[in-house]
Parts: sequence; C-alpha cells; structure tokens
Amino acid sequence: MAIRHKEGRVRASEEWVVQATPGHDRQLNGPRLTSEQVWSSLAKASFAIVGYVTPTGEPRSSGVVYKTLGGRLYAAVATRSWKARHIAPSSPVSVTVPVHRGGILALLMPIPPATVSFHGSAIVHQSVSPQVRSVLDKLVATLPAEQRASRCLVEIIPEGEFLTYGLRVPLRKTADPVAALARVPVS
Repeated sequence: MAIRHKEGRVRASEEWVVQATPGHDRQLNGPRLTSEQVWSSLAKASFAIVGYVTPTGEPRSSGVVYKTLGGRLYAAVATRSWKARHIAPSSPVSVTVPVHRGGILALLMPIPPATVSFHGSAIVHQSVSPQVRSVLDKLVATLPAEQRASRCLVEIIPEGEFLTYGLRVPLRKTADPVAALARVPVS
C-alpha cells in the first residue's frame, strides 16, 4: 500500500504535523543504499558532530576531524579538551556526519549537505597502544609538532543502523523525506 504525507496544523499548539494517508504512489523506502556505500561516504568526509552526555548529565556536542578504519571512526583530540574529559569510557554517543554535495549547482547556490547519523559507543584512549599510535600519527600529521604530544584518541564504534538523509539522492528529491531518508545496517 502506498502512503503519502499530508501536512496540517494542530490547533492546540499551532505546530505542523505530518499524517500518513493511503493512496499515493511515492517511493516509500528512500534510496537503496548498502553499508559499503555509506562507509565509503564516511571515508571521504572528515568532519563529524559528536553528541554525548557529560559525567554530570549535561548534553553536549562537539565537532571532530576523524578518519575511518576497520568499521570505526577515530578522532584525535586535545588531552585536556571537553571531549577527552567528558566522554566517559565506553560512553554512548550520537554522531552526525555532513556529506558535501557537489556539482555545478553547489557553485551557484548554497546546497545543504547530505547527512549520515548513527549512535554508538566511544572510547577515549589516553595512553596509546602501538596499534592506536599509527592511527593517531595519521590524524595529527597536519598539526604543529608541539601540539602532537598533547593528543589522545577517541574511538567511535557505530552500532545498529545508519540513518541517512539525501545521501546519493538527486537534489530535487531531498525535499521529500520519504525519498531522501534511508536506514542501512552498520555492518
């Protein structure tokens, strides 16, 4: 059965809501993506927003520069930063990666990025093992030498599903949530 979405105002709160109604032939499942395609997009990007809860229970989000390796994201952060101090060991996190949309239109007007979002757990490696050291060295290679020693590594392990919006979807379809949204298993 096909479903279309219809917007309507709710009088009590004057907020917009979306209702599903039968009888419309729009695509229901969004883009057909594989885990490999999502991981490829994550590998091409390098910036993510990580959401976490501090040890005192306050929500926070921070931007990180990352690299992917072996089904994980790794970010080098300052040892005394909020991220290093407030992401507890094996802490739950949420991650959103903006994925640049190119093309000729991007030169003429601002095009919002596609996104990949997921939840997972994070581990802050204060003391770095030899395996982790090689990843950290790759991440901090562009930093001045005096800053390299003061970095630790945040390892982010995605869990469940990726939630994508606009990834590998033509720009004209991104305004339609049904066509632009996809859920893809992490592995």
